[in-house]
Amino acid sequence: MLTGSSREGFRMEGSDMDVMWWLNDHKIIWKMSQSEFYNTANQTMILADISECPPEFSLLQLLTPTTNFKVSLAIVRMNDIPYISSSMYRKCTLSEVIHPGISTEHGPCSSGIQGRLEFDHAWCFVSNFWPQSASSWIERCHAWPNSEIVNDIVKTGCHFVAISHPLGTHENEEWRISFSQAECKLVYAMNHCQFLTYGLLKLFLKEVINLHSEETVNLLCSYHMKTVVFWAIQQNTLPHWCPQNLLVGFWVCLKLLLNWVYHGNCPNFFISQNNMFLAKVYGSKQCSLFEQLYEYYRKGLSCLLQSSSVRSFILGALCNPKLHIYTHQIFIISEIHNDIELFNEMGTLLSIRTGFSVKQNSIILMKTAEYLINSPMTPCQKVMLQRVTATNLQNIAFILQNNCVWTNKQLHIADKISRSMLKLAGRIGCISDTLFIAMYHFKTLRYMEALSAVEMTKIKLAEPQLLYRRIVHVRRYTDALGGKSWSTKMKRAVALEIALDNFICYINELIPEQQSALQNRNSVLIIPVFVMLHFLEFLCYRHIDTALAQAALDKLLRDISWEILGICHQITGNFEAALFSYQQALTHFSVNNIRIATQTRIYKTY
Repeated sequence: MLTGSSREGFRMEGSDMDVMWWLNDHKIIWKMSQSEFYNTANQTMILADISECPPEFSLLQLLTPTTNFKVSLAIVRMNDIPYISSSMYRKCTLSEVIHPGISTEHGPCSSGIQGRLEFDHAWCFVSNFWPQSASSWIERCHAWPNSEIVNDIVKTGCHFVAISHPLGTHENEEWRISFSQAECKLVYAMNHCQFLTYGLLKLFLKEVINLHSEETVNLLCSYHMKTVVFWAIQQNTLPHWCPQNLLVGFWVCLKLLLNWVYHGNCPNFFISQNNMFLAKVYGSKQCSLFEQLYEYYRKGLSCLLQSSSVRSFILGALCNPKLHIYTHQIFIISEIHNDIELFNEMGTLLSIRTGFSVKQNSIILMKTAEYLINSPMTPCQKVMLQRVTATNLQNIAFILQNNCVWTNKQLHIADKISRSMLKLAGRIGCISDTLFIAMYHFKTLRYMEALSAVEMTKIKLAEPQLLYRRIVHVRRYTDALGGKSWSTKMKRAVALEIALDNFICYINELIPEQQSALQNRNSVLIIPVFVMLHFLEFLCYRHIDTALAQAALDKLLRDISWEILGICHQITGNFEAALFSYQQALTHFSVNNIRIATQTRIYKTY
């Protein structure tokens, strides 16, 4: 499940991609009677025991045997009763998501930066039931959120992440109750002004508060800002959350935060008995933080001028209180800008894989698509489902081809199914998806058909309305597709980078690169679309016309990828040029983490 600021809708620099993972066959219950809702023959039952834990924390008692190896390694006995240790489970599971050299253990998560993307991955457990300790939150929800959202939140339950309370009596065994899913629903329930207030607080924290002094840095985090906004909205501190009151909303939240720091108590929004400042904001640090925030309070709204991101925007409003700022969506973002962000987002989301095998993953995605296609969806959800389905069809086609060990008749049937899937993916996907058809034809030795698919892709990529890598001719794109559905735009104008699942073999020539990326925990190999086009053209012409193969190689020099270029030179026997290309590849930053493959190819050229 995606969580964090990116899931909430922020696209600030530094917004991370948080992912929570859990086992579907392990369920947490709060009382024994809830076990009757599950088939205990194939579900592992876990009981949440909060009797000896601080608020918002729990012990997890194993009620039925587990078949999961990592869970079994984390079992400890207390008074001869089996419990799951949070510290031991964290060590066992973080090895699944820790990326050597680019990530570190941070709380219950593996945190780091891959390419330009900040990420947090955490393994947890799920409960489909709402905790009794959070029942007072339901009673508080009179005006916000509305009863429909409250019921939806309660129905989805909560999660347990592997981190203990710093002052808990069971520091290695306690688990924190996580309301990430509920928090996301609450952020979606905010109106535009409330959301902007939350974003303004996040920026103020990052660019002002946390840059003030080493003593107070990181005492406050984005979660505290979110909690402040939640409480301010629910307590109706500001009667009218409208764009004209944006700065007033910020000021209300800053005063509430100042009050919390003064009293040393930041109440969790769902379980108010949990003071989130405990063991963190106290003593001299608390005094320093209060003095810092009080100084901002004394300055008034002009303290926002210290934020580099909002200074230029806020200066006019502070100088002219009567200034009217349009905040309707059509004034904030244009249609083409919105399209660029949406299609760019697709590439990021599609690079996230589940913890299942490629076959299981494909089956799950297909079943999910079948379920969603008959459900009400927003236009954004529809086009994303279309994109995911196209990618899944491509993966299934190659999985089927890679696992063909049958008779000639069965091989023919499998080939026919694979080709049909790829054609369907090409019809519902983006224009660069035709290259997957070319890859399949090349792999099955149909070189002329592969070249035909390459030529078809060339024609599509030459269209004046092409949108690729955020670059587009605005007028021609608008003239051709302005007002059209995202589905139509994707099929007629959008080209995405070629993303190859490293657990699937697409063409043999890229196996070393895929294996190298996998060794560095990269599940996807990203290749620029024009590089892939000329690479396939070169590979096919080698079997048909060497002169045309050389012409394709010359084109590849214009859309240069040193690794791909080196492979082409190595195939043609030009080892000196291949060596130079591989050496150049090592000097450039690689998002794909394929240095091992590059070094191996250098060794083989000598």
